Amino acid sequence: MEDKAFDAGLYVDQVSLLLDLPIKSEYRDGVVANFERIMAIANLVNSFPLPEDIEAAPVFEP
Repeated sequence: MEDKAFDAGLYVDQVSLLLDLPIKSEYRDGVVANFERIMAIANLVNSFPLPEDIEAAPVFEP
């Protein structure tokens, strides 16, 4: 599989068409910027290694 960089602008355009959810041109840059931020945060979370023996907690208790 070829590694391609995530193009947030293309993603926003394609998904807005798929969902029939038009995005006004004055809001598009902000939507794209937010998806770029989401990608950066997701990459940080996904890059954190988890041990194989870790189990999810059935109940969260702070």
